[in-house]
Amino acid sequence: MSNRTISWLLRQSLIVLLLSLIGCSQQYKFNHVDITGSSSFSPKFELADHHGKLRKLEDFNGKVVLVFFGFTQCPDVCPSTMIDFKKTLEDLGSKADQVQVLFITLDPERDSQEILSAYVPGFDPRFLGLRPSNKEELDQIIKSYRIFYQKVPNADKTSYTIDHTAASFVIDPMGQLRLFVKHGHSPDLLVKDIQQLLR
Repeated sequence: MSNRTISWLLRQSLIVLLLSLIGCSQQYKFNHVDITGSSSFSPKFELADHHGKLRKLEDFNGKVVLVFFGFTQCPDVCPSTMIDFKKTLEDLGSKADQVQVLFITLDPERDSQEILSAYVPGFDPRFLGLRPSNKEELDQIIKSYRIFYQKVPNADKTSYTIDHTAASFVIDPMGQLRLFVKHGHSPDLLVKDIQQLLR
């Protein structure tokens, strides 16, 4: 093998090495908990939205989907999360059209279609409220997302509140569950993660 051939091979090897290092340096680490590939979650669903239309996760292919479980009578966590989502969409600018926020009620007994249609778009008209039709359907999606919820009667047992997982989930444009977002997140950090998923 000639010196010229050896020199050419060394140059090519160096180029390949540099390109691989550049690729590694550009690898993005999410700001929120990366649950990509976890087999313990099943993000698919089939639920009626606040317009009465049956929705499936596949309806939102091509968009990043933000999923939050809550209830309309929630005094703090639920409205603050929805406000954070509104800020997130505002900060995304034109890319907000590629994001869908879904609020799934844990309280279908009280959260009727009419109540959801007033509550959810009140934060942003692009948001959708989803409602399980019965306890079995609710329990199925709770199991799929591995979240906790429990009714807690008030002192005189005339009504109840609901303790529940306060986190949100992020699904990528291919319908894959990617991120677990803890309550109280910074909208700025969520914006950065969404921008990466939209690339």
